[in-house]
Amino acid sequence: MKQVLQDLGTGATMLVEAPAPRLRQGTLLIETAATLISSGTERMLVDFGRSGLIDKARKQPDKVLQVLAKVTTDGLLTTIEAVRSKLDQPIPLGYCNAGIVCESSVEGFQIGDRVASNGPHADIVCVSKNLCAKIPDSVSDEAASFTVVASIGLQGIRLAQPTLGECFVVIGAGLIGLLTVQMLQAQGCRVLAIDYDAGKLKLAADFGAEICNLSAAEDPVSAGIAFSRGRGVDGVIVTASTKSNDPIAQAARMSRKRGRIVLVGVTGLELNRADFYEKELTFQVSCSYGPGRYDTSFEDKGHDYPIGFVRWTEQRNFEAVLDMMASGALDVQSLITHRVPFEEAPSAYELLTTDSSALGIVLTYGHPTADRHLRVVQLKAAPAVANGKATLGVIGAGNYASRVLVPSLKAAGASLQCIASSGGTSAAVLGEKLGFATATTDNEKIFSDPAIDAVVVATRHDSHARLCIRALRAAKHVFVEKPLALSVVELDEVQAAYHECQKHLMVGFNRRFAPQTQTMKRLLGSVNEPKSFIMVMNAGQIAADHWTQDREQGGGRIIGEACHHIDLMRFLVGAPITSVQARRIGDSGNLAITDDKAAIILGFADGSFGTIHYLANGGTSFPKERIEVFTAGRTLQLNNFLKLRGFNWPGFRKQDLWRQDKGQMACSAAFVEAVVNGGEAPIPAGELFEVARVSIEAAEMLRAQR
Repeated sequence: MKQVLQDLGTGATMLVEAPAPRLRQGTLLIETAATLISSGTERMLVDFGRSGLIDKARKQPDKVLQVLAKVTTDGLLTTIEAVRSKLDQPIPLGYCNAGIVCESSVEGFQIGDRVASNGPHADIVCVSKNLCAKIPDSVSDEAASFTVVASIGLQGIRLAQPTLGECFVVIGAGLIGLLTVQMLQAQGCRVLAIDYDAGKLKLAADFGAEICNLSAAEDPVSAGIAFSRGRGVDGVIVTASTKSNDPIAQAARMSRKRGRIVLVGVTGLELNRADFYEKELTFQVSCSYGPGRYDTSFEDKGHDYPIGFVRWTEQRNFEAVLDMMASGALDVQSLITHRVPFEEAPSAYELLTTDSSALGIVLTYGHPTADRHLRVVQLKAAPAVANGKATLGVIGAGNYASRVLVPSLKAAGASLQCIASSGGTSAAVLGEKLGFATATTDNEKIFSDPAIDAVVVATRHDSHARLCIRALRAAKHVFVEKPLALSVVELDEVQAAYHECQKHLMVGFNRRFAPQTQTMKRLLGSVNEPKSFIMVMNAGQIAADHWTQDREQGGGRIIGEACHHIDLMRFLVGAPITSVQARRIGDSGNLAITDDKAAIILGFADGSFGTIHYLANGGTSFPKERIEVFTAGRTLQLNNFLKLRGFNWPGFRKQDLWRQDKGQMACSAAFVEAVVNGGEAPIPAGELFEVARVSIEAAEMLRAQR
């Protein structure tokens, strides 16, 4: 299949060939018939991508603060690499899709149903059931492609709560604005449309609205007062996109006492308190296309809100818009200014900046459908299998895999054969960038390929154990990003599969391979006394509904992240863990509090002990990782894998690095060497299973304290 992506670094629009996405539980696969380019939102994305680094920084001052904080903790070079890597990852464009269901894993949708969804510009899209709505027979595919963008305006209307006969103003007669004009009129409201573009205002007038042309020096406040017969308008919906504060200020001045103002677009928000105070105005910012938006429980897991409590969700807004189209109350055909074949999508984005009349740009998908469903895509000529090289198949193409893990494996000399991801596009993009032979959405292609020596698992945590077992039973070496498993049952199954095949099993515990860790190990090896450890992970806050916090999907941050330091302490001590204690911060019964503010105390067979403070409530300018070791009248202190200090340590004072090094390159190199040359595994399997079991035990202790 093909999909439209944008390069955030340059702003270039690309049509990428990728394997068709894989159907997931709770989703539909849709064969696209038409998509709509949102002239407002997508123009902003294109403009942002084409701007230089300084302009990008000006447009996102909050991100600049994050970058400065990262420089403070991680160093300049590491931060520069992270920013460049982020800008180097293309993003999918589009969110207004209409097509035909070709696969379904949910009730209520069958193969052959025509549906509108928030799917991107792509031949095949995978969409959650709560983000789809069936298209009435009388509504065309290209009309249905307006469903989602119209729902953005509809949500703004619902927040404004118009009633029959009220007078409303729409500031900004773009695509959403013109749809909003029509829906307000369907509510029985009188409407005044305000804009600079005479052509768009003519459309608004054709729909029955009164108009105010700012380019003709007409005063919007005076026009609003006159339109309301001198009383002040009942409500204003701002659909404009501008940095200016004027739309909100004008809306306030033209409103009646206790009028309602809803911001749907993007404007400056330096408000005059007096304008709002004296009239007791209501101001609200509308969130996209309705309740459920950005709620992972609703959108990803398919949990609907009870209609008796939430009448209008984003899905039910889709249905309402489609019903209005079917009844003739909403005319979208008049808004279509361009129809562009999907294969020419990059040229359609040029229209956003070169054609001021561009409004509704519809991408048409009339090309043959057979090639859309291919699950394997050839990226380059398949290389001959080289002796003395580890040939890899990689499952997962997320942020860490693309930025760190796979580049480090390639740098270690591995041959990159096949990369897989459930969506397909990320695998194709990363595969093309790093030189993989093929990309796929079918994991079995990797397990069954005899040319592949080792499988790298870099997916979400809940699939790690299952994929490890499948790879081991296919007689492949395995490198799995931590954690190895989320439960004792999963861990036992992985251990059994490992003992059956005796291939190398490696977990990405890279910190034990860091150069400063190796120095600490060497220094501690000269001391026969027990050691005391204090490890602090200033992990940073992650929302309670993030997938890593979910017990079933991510396993929680102790299993998923604190395992790094459990392994690191186990490595530095060099003796088995004999006891585990854990204590979480109190929450007064608040179940929304997560287990990422806790202390874990480990005891070891040689008498050593240590405490891991995993904390999500620290300051962002404080180092993310600090390790202190006390033994035999000496101390070692490591700050953020940049500065290592020795106190009272004979022959050692410090080891500082110019660039943060957490051992990723050395970890990958050790695995590749083991695959090629055989011999002992880089990390003994017994230690991997021991650390995984201790991590799970600690997490269970913390959960029991709720």
